[in-house]
Amino acid sequence: MAMIEVVSPGLLTTVQDLGRPGWGHLGVTPAGAADPVALRLGNRLVGNAEGAAALELTLTGGRFRFPDGAVAALAGAEFEGAPMWTTLELGAGRTLGVGAARSGARCYLCVRGGIRVPLWLGSASTQLACELGGYHGRRLRRGDVLEIGAAEGAWWRRTLSRRAREYFAPSKTLRVTAGPEWERFSEASRAALAGGVWRVTEDSDRSGLRLHGPPLETRGFERMITEGVDLGSVQVPPAGQPIILFVDQQTTGGYPRIAVVASVDLFRVGQLRPGDQIRFTRVSLEQAVELAREQARRLADEEFLFGE
Repeated sequence: MAMIEVVSPGLLTTVQDLGRPGWGHLGVTPAGAADPVALRLGNRLVGNAEGAAALELTLTGGRFRFPDGAVAALAGAEFEGAPMWTTLELGAGRTLGVGAARSGARCYLCVRGGIRVPLWLGSASTQLACELGGYHGRRLRRGDVLEIGAAEGAWWRRTLSRRAREYFAPSKTLRVTAGPEWERFSEASRAALAGGVWRVTEDSDRSGLRLHGPPLETRGFERMITEGVDLGSVQVPPAGQPIILFVDQQTTGGYPRIAVVASVDLFRVGQLRPGDQIRFTRVSLEQAVELAREQARRLADEEFLFGE
């Protein structure tokens, strides 16, 4: 069985796949890759199924040794030190070094065969708060050794096309639909959400991105009943500063939801980092659905993804 040896784990490296949706009624968060588009494309570059488990690297990379060699790819934000968005053939004993992120927050080290760890509720994703899933439920440490799964099917060297990189490029403008409490917010608050500039604060993580900007009015929401919340919900606590609930979110909440990030832009939330300034633009539910369909068509188009 081929292995990956962790020489240096970087700031925060975990095993992630496409997560475990569908368990929210039992209080289980979806987890999974913060940028699922990058994970899917990285796996395609090495001939894996799109949801194969990979290593999620956050802000700084790391060093990883492959005693038996491997076919690998790095996908996501541009990190220093190694080619991005292309298939890499790593010889036996090769060490792959990945530096700091030039922009964005995360990239994925995908290896042919995927990372082999025990599944929890059908997923290999790490849930750090619960210490479940992934590699012993935690971030990777120096000296960890991970198994690479058995590869199936054919593969060939490929590079993501320029037009695909442009289409899936990070953006600081997020499209949102009206949240369940949208109509209960004042006109001034609704205008401030779309018209304001919001800074991602340092106390953001995979559970949620805390934003700082013009305070939104929350009077009248003091007696809200706690209920289920969706991935990408934009909650507004009493201080008036929004939080985008993300992949390691809690499954219930009692703060009003002024908006919900459209699914087409959730992967872009995964590439935001502290200090980034973002804006929101509202779209209708019908527009959000069509945007998601268009993204799905692009992801299914081999010529678009890997053609000249």
